[in-house]
Amino acid sequence: MKHIEKGVGLASAPRDFLRDLNADNLSAGLVAGIFGLSAGIIHISAGTAAGLPQEFTLLWVISYLFINGLFGLFLPAYYRLPLPMANSIPGALLFAAIIPIVGLNEALGATLMAGAIALVVGLAGWMRIVMWLIPMPIVMGMVAGVLLKFGTNMVMPLQNAMLPAAVMILSFFFSARYLRRVPPLVVTLVVGVAYMALSGADFSSVEFSFRLPEFIMPAFTLEAFLAYGLPLALILVGMETPAGVGLVKGMGYKEAPANGITALGGFGTMVSAFFNLHSTCIAAPMTGICSGPEAGTHDKRWVAAVIVGIIFVVAAPFYGFVFSLIEAMPSYFIAIIAGLALLRVISSAMHITFSGKHEVGAMFAFLIAVSGVQIFGVGASFWALVLGAGISMLVEFRDFEFSRESKAARAAGEAA
Repeated sequence: MKHIEKGVGLASAPRDFLRDLNADNLSAGLVAGIFGLSAGIIHISAGTAAGLPQEFTLLWVISYLFINGLFGLFLPAYYRLPLPMANSIPGALLFAAIIPIVGLNEALGATLMAGAIALVVGLAGWMRIVMWLIPMPIVMGMVAGVLLKFGTNMVMPLQNAMLPAAVMILSFFFSARYLRRVPPLVVTLVVGVAYMALSGADFSSVEFSFRLPEFIMPAFTLEAFLAYGLPLALILVGMETPAGVGLVKGMGYKEAPANGITALGGFGTMVSAFFNLHSTCIAAPMTGICSGPEAGTHDKRWVAAVIVGIIFVVAAPFYGFVFSLIEAMPSYFIAIIAGLALLRVISSAMHITFSGKHEVGAMFAFLIAVSGVQIFGVGASFWALVLGAGISMLVEFRDFEFSRESKAARAAGEAA
């Protein structure tokens, strides 16, 4: 445990939560929570495409929200940092695709092993090595490429739904300019919901339901581990943690507990394996929302991440109802809200990517992430980091902290 970064602690967390709660971090937490709830649609789509039973897919999403919500209460509260927890979307796509091939129990067994690998990496303190091998500009290049689609999805509705899209987007900027005491995201949410109500959105299909996660026993096969468990472990260690750490540091925080995040995510993934869930990790897009300027001052943004955890835990048993409610809303509603919430995060990520060292590797990482290319069934985010770092080592080796040239230049600077 000596390699796990120390945090503020949990003893005073409830009192500090109430003390630091304000309109800014509340609105950011609500937006991030709504975004996380809507991400369940990705699981449902992946499950449907893979031919998985609808009952399993619903349990999968319920477990995703409930388990990650619980872990998402403790991580940001312990470190007092905006570190919301969710699951890996690339991992979700792999999980859905591998189940018909190896079986559900075997896929969950591979999940358990992947979580154990991530836990060992975090406890051993090896994330420092990973972060050395994948420098910040390359991480942020991947993040910028992944988040760019949220920006483009925000403006795309101007093509087919110009009036509601323009009303929501303009309400954000007008409120930021003229209503400084009211968080712009709150104004946009209210305006968007009001518009939907006035335009006659159909909520007749909304149905009430209640269900909790269910226990299942994993099974272990080498085939499942090699085809899914090992790639998942690489994604958790080499992509999810660096992306989350990069976002937090990019938003002005000097330190982020890479080992603590990885270890808790690994342990959470092991727990997840017994409840139809494929992973637990830091949630990059929601981290962007919770750590961004819209969430208020730096020292109080952690509250937004805790609010996400609360929303997940409360909404999980009712996700059948929540999903039907989300389906009743136009797709552009979530797209615009998420895009506006991530606007300044995307700007910051782009700035870090293209100003400084590792320019070629960072650009390569950005382009791969934007492309969405899949290699050997593994998504673009992972390959953006691996190939971006590889290209940078080939043509920009002196930019790495462990290179002799970098060390000599730093020593010369200190001597001067």
